[in-house]
Amino acid sequence: MRVIDMECSVPKRASGQEETSGAPASTTPAPAAERPAGYGMANYERIFRSRRDGGDARPTGELDAYVKRLAEVGVVRAVPFGTSNDEAAELLHDYPGCFIALARISGLHGMRGVRELERRVREEQFQALDVSALVDGIPASDRRYYPLYATAVELDIPVRIYSSMNYATDRPYDLGHPRHLDQVAIDFPELTIIGGLGGWPWVNEMVALVRRHPRLYLDTSAHRAKYLGQRGSGWEMLMQFGNTLIQDKVLVGLSAGLVGQPHETLIQEYLALPLKDSVKEKWLYLNAARVFRLE
Repeated sequence: MRVIDMECSVPKRASGQEETSGAPASTTPAPAAERPAGYGMANYERIFRSRRDGGDARPTGELDAYVKRLAEVGVVRAVPFGTSNDEAAELLHDYPGCFIALARISGLHGMRGVRELERRVREEQFQALDVSALVDGIPASDRRYYPLYATAVELDIPVRIYSSMNYATDRPYDLGHPRHLDQVAIDFPELTIIGGLGGWPWVNEMVALVRRHPRLYLDTSAHRAKYLGQRGSGWEMLMQFGNTLIQDKVLVGLSAGLVGQPHETLIQEYLALPLKDSVKEKWLYLNAARVFRLE
């Protein structure tokens, strides 16, 4: 089974590049003296074992061997996760045909962000825009993102938008609510939108919006497939409609680094879901291949 992984942590190069241009801007936190331990984004270390003590979701080892391993398990393309735009550009250059690069741009950067998006797409072959309400501290429907969305329409590329609850205790929990995608889709009907992380826990709303808007998709990044099929997990509507009415609208993110499991295990979990075989192929490969025009 071929797989396009919408969220793939890759090893760092030996040089260990830091985030440079294109780094999302964050909301200004309170002075350190006023914050208790574990406040804000640090709360993720309490919630997720993989992030405790500053844990890094990116694997160790040689990058060449890692890319070869992806191919061996059936991952034909992957979206790098946790990399800077410069790192993603190097991956595209050094491993052609292996990665799909999303230009991660902050809505707070104004025209500087627009110019970077144009450069990344036109000169470095990035295939999509990526924006994060969690990092920027503003919802996806905020007008500060609109120049980026308009540019994505002109460049004819999709945008992936953070669409899930967040655990950062210094900003609203519902910055990523799927309702914000509705307004973006209304204002930009030509824009292809991918709701990242599947809209959890607002799965019903996410599924309804995917059904409502012809160019709106969702991906399952940061969630293990074995829980999608469990009764009471909150994913029941995705499983029902993902097997029928929106079977062409679901993309898969394995998030192996985040959940601490090998790619083979995570792929098998998707293959074990109560979905039609034809639908499994769509989720794992065909839908993403169509969105990113790989076939």
